[in-house]
Amino acid sequence: MTPQEPGSLQSSSVTAGPPVTVSITRLVEPDRIPDATAWVQSGVNLANRYPGFLGSGWVRSHATSHEWHMLYRFADHEQLATWENSDDRLRWLDRGRDLVVESRVEKRTGIEGWFDAPQDAPASSAPPRWKQAVSIWLGFFPVNLAFTFLVGWLVPAFGSLAVLPRVLITTLVLTPIMTFWVLPFVTQLIRPWLLAPPRSAGAGLDRQR
Repeated sequence: MTPQEPGSLQSSSVTAGPPVTVSITRLVEPDRIPDATAWVQSGVNLANRYPGFLGSGWVRSHATSHEWHMLYRFADHEQLATWENSDDRLRWLDRGRDLVVESRVEKRTGIEGWFDAPQDAPASSAPPRWKQAVSIWLGFFPVNLAFTFLVGWLVPAFGSLAVLPRVLITTLVLTPIMTFWVLPFVTQLIRPWLLAPPRSAGAGLDRQR
């Protein structure tokens, strides 16, 4: 079966906008997993050379699953299209054709794209909301703290502003920093924890053995 690749979507017809997360589901035969892992990593290394690349990751829902859910993110549709239409990517896809049985592609914008599982994936594939909240806090707290100290040092009068303009300026500055750089970095860093199955589920499996 010929795989449907991200480039087959109409990336050339879209314009720049918010960050775009591409979610791809591929079916990989168990005996090809080492080769597929090396192939995916080589694609990540290539994409990392392109402007706007914000990170990537891949995961299987369980140890015996043939289905791989892969994510990568670019700063906007235009920079994503540059990668999708590049010769580097086309050659990379050609090298992996024998490894991929089938694939499904979805594109999402905004922060949720980093957390949502594919629409027909098991519900347990998506991390619980409390983990999503923790990952956002892990990024927002140090950034907000650094901004407060930095602005207080550079602009001492900033602290004397009324609450409304002070909060407005802070959020206007920090929101794009969080969206474009900090949150992608944090979610990539703690992805194994985000996607780890609940302990109770693992304990239940052990008791059934």
